[in-house]
Amino acid sequence: MKHFLTIIKYDYIQRTRTYSFLITLCASLVIAYIFLPAPNAGYSTIRISDYVGQYNSSWVGYITAILTSVFLSLIGFYLITGSIKTDNETRVGQIISATPITNFTYLLAKASSNFILLLTLVGIIFSMSIGLFFLYGDGFSFELLQFVQPYLIIAVPTMFFISVLAIVFELIFRKYTIVQYTVFFFLFSAMMLYTPKTELQQTLDVFGSKLVTQQLEQTVREIKNADSNELLAIGYIISSNQETKQFQFNGVDFSIFYILSRLALVVFSLMVLFLVSPFFHRFNLRERKGIKKKKTLLEKQPITQDLSIGNLAIISKNYSVWPLFKVEFLMLIRKGKSWLWIFNILGIILLAVLSTDVAHQIVLPVLWFLQVHRFSDITTKETTNRMHYYAFSSYLPIRRLLTSQLSSAVILMLGLTLPLLIRYVIFMNVPSLLSIVLGGVFIVFFAAILGLLTKGKKLFEILFFLLTYANLNKVPLLDYFGGLPKTNLKLVAFSVFVLLLSGGTYLIRKWQLTRGT
Repeated sequence: MKHFLTIIKYDYIQRTRTYSFLITLCASLVIAYIFLPAPNAGYSTIRISDYVGQYNSSWVGYITAILTSVFLSLIGFYLITGSIKTDNETRVGQIISATPITNFTYLLAKASSNFILLLTLVGIIFSMSIGLFFLYGDGFSFELLQFVQPYLIIAVPTMFFISVLAIVFELIFRKYTIVQYTVFFFLFSAMMLYTPKTELQQTLDVFGSKLVTQQLEQTVREIKNADSNELLAIGYIISSNQETKQFQFNGVDFSIFYILSRLALVVFSLMVLFLVSPFFHRFNLRERKGIKKKKTLLEKQPITQDLSIGNLAIISKNYSVWPLFKVEFLMLIRKGKSWLWIFNILGIILLAVLSTDVAHQIVLPVLWFLQVHRFSDITTKETTNRMHYYAFSSYLPIRRLLTSQLSSAVILMLGLTLPLLIRYVIFMNVPSLLSIVLGGVFIVFFAAILGLLTKGKKLFEILFFLLTYANLNKVPLLDYFGGLPKTNLKLVAFSVFVLLLSGGTYLIRKWQLTRGT
């Protein structure tokens, strides 16, 4: 028990002291504020037809709990994944593996640390929702139970499931980060599309939100006295010209069966963790053995002839950017397993054969998202691999090294979209062509500047996933690659923004080198 609690304690402390967590914490406050728009705001987050609920305790508590369960699952997975990998890189895992702690106990400690981290964010959103109730409540009485009950029954079990899922994915896919992200992307989409029709099917709803949303739809149907389906929309919905109507929502009476099903989700998560625990490598990785074996063989090979200094190549100076660009480009291509390029090649083929609308709006963002592991550490890999002192002391590290890193990433991003670019050149579609180019440059510099600010890659991975998910759902505000029609004014404004982003990247790197950080 002592080892178990110690792992949880120090793992939680380590994560909460990172820049990515602090930024995510601030983002959670902003998201919590946006979850509940002001009564006169021009948007809504949950709407049934042209109805929204009155801002009483039930509506505020249940709505924020539902949105927390859904959106924090989306963000939280990318925030907590990679904890076992971190222990391996910091060599803490090798120390832990030498202790008598069992595989299941260690994995449960990591999952518990994930859970407490997500509960921290849930607690912040919970507190913010209570504050917003008093801000927007308009005379309704405060009922604490209407806040505690939905968060406890809906959000908390979901956070535990996501915490265990991150550990299970890391065990199954090991160091294949991009595979973890991609599988979770499709799994999350499937869970969102799942529509239960019976009480038994509602128990399979991981987010726990379908019971409440169906109750909201039923309430509006009764108010309108209509048999037609009044579909509920979740997200940031811009209000239409039609006047928004309000209805009174008094919460949901959760049945004992439903509460037990939420507890069953926690038990199921523990069972899955127990079943996969025997497959935990316990930081005894085979590739490290292979490296040692090859090194030993090389050391045993006898030197058959004397070395002649005169035969050695003459050292020549070359201050060109081209050699660095070539190396950085090859590193990007070779990063990860070679079989992952099968999906990239498939995406390139789809860009060439599908209609331009489908290729641009669906295939392109997914193909770019598959490169998240290549660009997420574009400005932090030297620090991660403890090569930053050597790299940053080189000749003109900003003009040569940083430029080669960014330019090689941009070339790779645009190279992946070459079939679609050629089609737009043939069709003389200049706005779409420029939008794709700007989108590729934006993603590279977005990853670079977030890496410089947070000194890690987590925040970019989270935001890039959210950006991709939003674009697949055709959110106009977040369209960065021109998948939706844009005016020339918006294209010019985005060009200025990308220019400022690129300038900010160089200035931050220069400031860091000047300070020696």
